[in-house]
Amino acid sequence: MLRVAVVGSGPSGVFTAQALVGQESLPDVRVDVLDRLPCPYGLVRYGVAPDHEKIKSLQNTLRTALEHPRITFLGNVPVGEGPSAVTPGRLRELYHAVVYCVGAASARRLGIPGEDLPGSFSATDFVSWYSAHPDAAPGGFELPARSAVVIGMGNVAVDVARVLARGAEELRATDVPHRALAALAESRVTDIHMVGRRGPAQARFTTKELRELGALPGAETVVRAHEAEPDPAWRDPSALPAAARRNVEVLRDWAQRPPLGRGRRIHLRFFLRPVALLGEDAVRAVRFERTEPDGRGGVRGTGRFEEIEAQLVLRSVGYRGVPLPGLPFDAGSGTVPHLAGRVLRAGVPSPGEYVAGWIKRGPTGVIGTNRPCAKETVLSLLADAQLLLARGALDDPRDRLRALGLDPVEWPGWLGIQAAEAALGRRLGREKVKIPDWEGLLSAARAAG
Repeated sequence: MLRVAVVGSGPSGVFTAQALVGQESLPDVRVDVLDRLPCPYGLVRYGVAPDHEKIKSLQNTLRTALEHPRITFLGNVPVGEGPSAVTPGRLRELYHAVVYCVGAASARRLGIPGEDLPGSFSATDFVSWYSAHPDAAPGGFELPARSAVVIGMGNVAVDVARVLARGAEELRATDVPHRALAALAESRVTDIHMVGRRGPAQARFTTKELRELGALPGAETVVRAHEAEPDPAWRDPSALPAAARRNVEVLRDWAQRPPLGRGRRIHLRFFLRPVALLGEDAVRAVRFERTEPDGRGGVRGTGRFEEIEAQLVLRSVGYRGVPLPGLPFDAGSGTVPHLAGRVLRAGVPSPGEYVAGWIKRGPTGVIGTNRPCAKETVLSLLADAQLLLARGALDDPRDRLRALGLDPVEWPGWLGIQAAEAALGRRLGREKVKIPDWEGLLSAARAAG
């Protein structure tokens, strides 16, 4: 029997576990999927916007994989260093192989003056709040702002802009935590400015996400044609790849619409690079430099500046991997050095240590991109199987983990959390409401035995 630990229960971790038990060359493989949270599914649970029910339904696919008889979910198991964590070195003692699928947990910074002013947050913080992540700041978000600036042009930026623009009643049918729903109901935000430093053809959002902004019943999208015109593709999108062409066509259509007079406005702004957040006790505006195409696919500054009023700034400029104590780390790329998924130590493959997902390739691609990424890593692991099995049989690691003082939440505990969230929803007159704190999650898991 080959015992493998997969660290991380998001899509990359689950796809890795699924590939390990689904292959036929080595039929007796047992996989423990470890996660520091008591809940599985990673960013599918804690990163997908609450109104994206179709994407969130991927949890059903991940659930089927985690219920495989040779896969065991072990939540509430932190990996790293510290009195309550299990180290990578100890995991290598307990398992023949360990695959790290820990994602890219930190938000990139802008590196500009005023970035840390009150009222300025990473979009990751905002997503954690409306997704009920137990690590989210306990105070949450109050939304007295009139004007919000979202810096970035990816799908996460679209998500946070859309959540700000939605009415609370539209989100009531989702599993958004009750405290966040109450804050959104009291929101005074009327103008949301989503700003990118390049043109429409370089925006990173998908057309489906973009169109959702234009379908909000209480908000309208505003595109200034004169801002987008410096992008050559604005005038002739026919030469663009299909996805970018569709984006430009949607934006051109919106630029020609007359004002609809709705209560909230989403302004899509282009060719503006943030240079400073302005304010003293709190952010009051963002200063941007106007940019223009440099002829090489990038942009250059023009020396012309503009300020956009903002009492709330959400920075959505990407994710970045963080070092996991005990593993090598490339600070430049924010990834673990690897060769086809094999962890490299001093340039040499480390027996029994592997990576998959964002910590392997960086924060790129969509959820489905994790399948071939996981498959490549699993093929490397299986090629090493005879070397790994030379250690002989290993005992069930769960008893050893408990002996280290850990209290793993297994699958029945997770089902108990789901039942508690459904019960919370019924008490609040909603279908289901996420439990937003560690104590509540662990209490629900322990009550389920």
